[in-house]
Amino acid sequence: MDTNNKNFEQEAQKTANEFKEGWNQATNNTNNLKLVCGLLGIFLGTFGIHKFVLGYTKEGIIQLIAGIVTCGIVGIIGIIEGIIYLTKTDEEFYQIYQVGKKPWF
Repeated sequence: MDTNNKNFEQEAQKTANEFKEGWNQATNNTNNLKLVCGLLGIFLGTFGIHKFVLGYTKEGIIQLIAGIVTCGIVGIIGIIEGIIYLTKTDEEFYQIYQVGKKPWF
């Protein structure tokens, strides 16, 4: 009985360490672009630069054209998106915008 408990405890510790390692890789990944995209959205949102950085080419072109046509008024979308990006946790941002590929808001 004592051996089973010890094996269970070791297996649980191993699983916890694997989870922790996976979490660290996901949140410390150089591909996590939260800060870059948030700031680009706030300061260059009219041009859709943050969309291009995330790999949303079609949405970036739409935002760029809309920004030119409206003389920058559409830039408010970039500001809102930048703030949304920065208020998400690293894991939420990564899952929603990089893994889930949610292009708008």
